[in-house]
Amino acid sequence: MLLIFLFVERREFMLQLMEYSKANQLLKKYGIRSVDSAYVSSAKEAAKFSNKKPIVLKAISGKALHKSKSGLIQINLGSEKEITDAYDLLVKRAQKFKPFKIQAQKMVKNGIEIIIGGRVDQQFGKLILIGLGGIYVETFRDFALRVCPITRFDARSMLSQLKSRKVIAPDKGAEIMIESLLLKVSDMLITNDINELDLNPLILHDGTYDAVDIRILK
Repeated sequence: MLLIFLFVERREFMLQLMEYSKANQLLKKYGIRSVDSAYVSSAKEAAKFSNKKPIVLKAISGKALHKSKSGLIQINLGSEKEITDAYDLLVKRAQKFKPFKIQAQKMVKNGIEIIIGGRVDQQFGKLILIGLGGIYVETFRDFALRVCPITRFDARSMLSQLKSRKVIAPDKGAEIMIESLLLKVSDMLITNDINELDLNPLILHDGTYDAVDIRILK
């Protein structure tokens, strides 16, 4: 859940969660990177997807908005046995969140986790947020918020506002990359029927980034 949304009335019962593959395609349309993923219907399919490289398995359901808190994510699965055991465990845990799908996803290298999100506010319209992501967004409450659409100046100002800015953007190249990413997300929010957007975590690594978890409510 985005930090700013803790302070407003929730309306999720009125909104529709965009199917993950469609959300992924929408990101690609705006040139926003996301990690390779696929829905799988068996442990065998998941093992084939892994191609002997580490993967993540997730149970995806509109009824489980916090997958990690619900135990619906298994990471760093390498061997066929690990994948099979994790798949069976997720299917068991996800029974109370029916309907659900199992998603296989390539593991992303370790990096800095950030959150980029958006929401429709009744007073200001569409808002965009950036902050330290993963489990830290609600712990450190270090975020910056602007009204869409934003300019390059706005994106730079958002970064400079963060206490964690030197961690998130340690050099000029990282600053430019994140500013460009914020502009793309702002454009996507403005030109689409999106009520809420949550890219968390979005992992910064090796001079680039990957959106690891995508949640869009229409």
